[in-house]
Amino acid sequence: MIQVILPAHLRTLARVGGEVAVDIEGQATQRSVLDALEARYPMLRGTIRDHVTQERRPFLRFFACQEDLSHELPDAPLPDAVASGAEPFLIVGAIAGG
Repeated sequence: MIQVILPAHLRTLARVGGEVAVDIEGQATQRSVLDALEARYPMLRGTIRDHVTQERRPFLRFFACQEDLSHELPDAPLPDAVASGAEPFLIVGAIAGG
């Protein structure tokens, strides 16, 4: 089980209160986690990744083990601590301003 922490607006949309857990078949990657998350919570499709390109939406970032994974390849393995469930995969809403 991989623990995923969603930003507040996506928790509201998915109707969950906190962390969610998803089962991954095979290697834990950003793509496999997001595929499992969208399969379990179909209302999140298109909110984290673009429908067509499957690229991360602007103003969302991915973190795990105190590292920014936002620019990693979608099929790069996640850290072992995330794959084992010891650390969560965080989807964080970025803030812009000036």
